[in-house]
Amino acid sequence: MVQYLVILLDDTSVSFCHCDNGKKECRLIPLEILKKGILYGMKENLNIQFVYPDYELPQEYKDAIETIDHVNIASASAPVSADVVVMNGLEDVNIKEKAAYVIRMSKAELFSNTDKICGIIEKADRLNIVLTDIETFNADDFDSYKKCLKTLAGKLEEQYADGKSPQLNLLTDRMMLDKMNNCGAGDTNITLAPDGKFYVCPAFYYSDNGYDIGSLADGLDIKNSQLYKLDHAPLCRICDAYQCKRCVWLNRKTTLEVNTPSHEQCVVAHLERNASRDLLASIRKHGMFLPDKEIKEIDYLDPFDVRKKW
Repeated sequence: MVQYLVILLDDTSVSFCHCDNGKKECRLIPLEILKKGILYGMKENLNIQFVYPDYELPQEYKDAIETIDHVNIASASAPVSADVVVMNGLEDVNIKEKAAYVIRMSKAELFSNTDKICGIIEKADRLNIVLTDIETFNADDFDSYKKCLKTLAGKLEEQYADGKSPQLNLLTDRMMLDKMNNCGAGDTNITLAPDGKFYVCPAFYYSDNGYDIGSLADGLDIKNSQLYKLDHAPLCRICDAYQCKRCVWLNRKTTLEVNTPSHEQCVVAHLERNASRDLLASIRKHGMFLPDKEIKEIDYLDPFDVRKKW
């Protein structure tokens, strides 16, 4: 059941996930479509998230946005107070306000800047790292990622030992979860674009080979909607890498099936899962922490490899 509506306010609205936004020409969502989108969200009792471009919106747009409770997603350079601040790379990182931070980066950027990420962990209450090239991971990258996660876990352990509780999506989310907490695109959330059409997520609008799933004029029309649901994902529904975003855009890009993740996405998620398990054990050396949570030991990194046993 749809619970969230993402509204892209412009063609150049910031990307906050795996997919880059290649659209360079500004095209503001028509005010009428914005108001109709807000009304749609109200009627359907949806939580609305507005995704901003990097320029100041006209006052009538700001007034329309303030007619409903919402979450603002914007880049660090956007002239708006954001609940979720998105940064591309580490060049302009400036943690200065109470917000959730998203850093989009390549694997190479992460591997070579792990110490900088540790510094950010000391300042941010919530940090999400989004890797933009997961599909290119190879065996050497998996080893590098494992080492990187170990370093980040060490910094988190220090913070928890000092009585602080920063959140890093790659490591702390799995410790808190007891069921899948995936992206939910096409299932629990949909996106409204400036063209007045609905999309599975922003990536399906930004990318050249994306497709719409209805419009404000004609209503929502998700073909084979069951494929976006967890219970129709044969591997994911019995997996316990609960923090994995199970990105349906990345699934489609790499396997041509929205409900089937790639080997790379699965291994990355399980490396995070296992590092979370180690972190949980390390934090407990400093005192009682999540006594009811347990992450069992496993002997695989890709559920596909043990599918017959399952």
